[in-house]
Amino acid sequence: MNVNIEPSWKAQLSEEFEKPYFSSLTNFVKSEYGQNTCYPKGKDIFSAFDHSPFDETKVVIIGQDPYHGPNQANGLCFSVKDGIPHPPSLVNVFKEIKTDMGTAYPKSGNLERWAEQGVLLLNATLTVRVHQAGSHQNKGWEIFTDAAIKTLSAKKEGLVFLLWGGFAKKKATLIDKTKHHILTSGHPSPLSANRGLWFGNRHFSLVNKILSDNRKDPILW
Repeated sequence: MNVNIEPSWKAQLSEEFEKPYFSSLTNFVKSEYGQNTCYPKGKDIFSAFDHSPFDETKVVIIGQDPYHGPNQANGLCFSVKDGIPHPPSLVNVFKEIKTDMGTAYPKSGNLERWAEQGVLLLNATLTVRVHQAGSHQNKGWEIFTDAAIKTLSAKKEGLVFLLWGGFAKKKATLIDKTKHHILTSGHPSPLSANRGLWFGNRHFSLVNKILSDNRKDPILW
């Protein structure tokens, strides 16, 4: 099956594209995009992989599924297109960075700038129907993205995985803790953040310390 995805990832995940579930998933996604408004745009479905090649990935942030409002999703978890108002979870991410790193609150919510530094911004489900959160869950995407996480765990060393909230924390079982670093906290959504489970986690400075300690360039958050 011909999937338009960044070459190093295509090589790493080539077996997945040939499996029956991926064929069923492809048919489902084509049907959904043909009959309904879905996000992100077709060309952006694999953006997380396209902006953070396998060989360059050093940090992984795991989200659940894309934003389902018009013009929000751009294929990177927690990220929105330039000029789009920042959703509440992203606002709280940026507030924590401002406190943790002492940097200014950014104007753009487009996190491509992170991805291009080796931060894989991976949603477990890569597509969604407009205004219907979770509408493309359990159709095969999770099998595919779990395979990506397992491949990173098996074939790389010293990655930093950021698992925010209960859903993401379950992905820890896919990661070899003897080779990689796992940082967990509550989700940055207002519900979790307002209960004291997000702010103060200092994940962004912690990531940079881990990277620097391992002679890797820190992330400009």
